[in-house]
Amino acid sequence: MKCWNCDKESEGSPFCGACGKIAGRIAGTTHFAFFGLPPSHDVPLDALERQYRELSLKLHPDRFAQAEARERRLSLEQTTALNEAYKTLKDATRRAFYLLSLHGVDLDREDSGAQKNMPLEFLEEVMELREALDEAMAARDTGRIQKMAQDVEARRSGALQEAVETLRALEKGPRDEAAVKKASHALGRVRYFTRFLEQVDAFEEEMLA
Repeated sequence: MKCWNCDKESEGSPFCGACGKIAGRIAGTTHFAFFGLPPSHDVPLDALERQYRELSLKLHPDRFAQAEARERRLSLEQTTALNEAYKTLKDATRRAFYLLSLHGVDLDREDSGAQKNMPLEFLEEVMELREALDEAMAARDTGRIQKMAQDVEARRSGALQEAVETLRALEKGPRDEAAVKKASHALGRVRYFTRFLEQVDAFEEEMLA
């Protein structure tokens, strides 16, 4: 995309490298590119935090309060994009889901069909887990619920680790459909387990109310 001010290529940076003016967002720019990072699960969190704070100050709408309308709008757009990029990359789970989306599988989209392709035996197991949880909740059996939550949390951590290792392998070589599918299934399990744990949290909050 060419800079609106000097007509030079902005190359995806939030600021034009030629004239220093705030730049427009380029369609398809990744969260990693915003921070000048390669797509990888291994993100240097200290550097990410430092760069986020620096960019937040430079892009803050207050700095453009007296600027022309275009710059004020771009400031808001870039700040929104910065916050979303930071929120995604600083969290290991969000980062894994986002990396998978860069490989063409977006589990955040309900119409992606990815969750429908989960192994049938796992979906049956999840159904049994939820039925067991419903029974324990109805009986107010907190001990059983906590034990189930501990088991599911361990399985969630294992699934996330499997996904991360698979995504790391994908970083080092050409696209491998089998590896993409493996990462997708692992993160699909993470999603189901996370929803289970959220249901437990909601129940515990209700019990304390």
